[in-house]
Amino acid sequence: MNKLFDIAGNVVVITGGTGVLGRCIAKYLAAQRAKVVILGRRADEGNEIVSEITADGGEAIFLTTDVLDSAKVQHNCDEIMERYGRIDALLNAAGGNMPGAIIPPQGTFFDIDPDHFRKVMDLNLTGTVIPTQVFLRPMVEAGKGTIVNFSSMAAFRPLTRVLGYAAAKAGISNFTAYMATEVAKKFTPGIRVNAIAPGFFLTNQNRALLTNPDGSLTERGADVIRQTPFGRFGKPEELCGTIHYLISDASSFVTGTVAVVDGGFNIYSM
Repeated sequence: MNKLFDIAGNVVVITGGTGVLGRCIAKYLAAQRAKVVILGRRADEGNEIVSEITADGGEAIFLTTDVLDSAKVQHNCDEIMERYGRIDALLNAAGGNMPGAIIPPQGTFFDIDPDHFRKVMDLNLTGTVIPTQVFLRPMVEAGKGTIVNFSSMAAFRPLTRVLGYAAAKAGISNFTAYMATEVAKKFTPGIRVNAIAPGFFLTNQNRALLTNPDGSLTERGADVIRQTPFGRFGKPEELCGTIHYLISDASSFVTGTVAVVDGGFNIYSM
């Protein structure tokens, strides 16, 4: 039996696991018989996801966290290690945006709120660095593991309006490449660090930017669809195959990459 894609029994930690994308990925991985640990701030939603997974015969737990609090994330890690004794994969899916880090349609750079900009940078970039620092340690001790960060289309090109988010996601792509070399050279090539760059998927964070209350496209949403050769937004489940590949032995010689899942958005020029 070919086990390149076999992740049964693997302990997979997902930060930001209560979001639209995190929920879908968690349920998919549990269906592949991975042991899923969902980290997030919203306990009600996290426990609801766990209930859905266990009702389908999967295994999952939820732990409340704050990805900007090293002590809290370390406590999460200790709990997971006590329960499972290993951490095979970390998905850094936590992130978000704030109004003050977005330039309004008729606004300019001078409308950016530096405090909001700083918080968006922290949530997305520092909120990836801290969990990586914490969960990497047991991987180093085990001599193996995989980390998948969440980049964005905004990391490849400076999309209009989302100044803070774009800067943070560009930082994540850079951090991914840096850490891939860092862990392979200083610890072991048995640990791989990659990223995924989703195209445009409707989530709680961007829905109001891309669609109107009646479901029709905003001007920005229409621009996105026009720029996407597939002519539609992505479906959350369309990220799962790439995630599965990156945390499985099928990608054992792949590190430092940013895997694009975007319906062609990033390569379309006219």
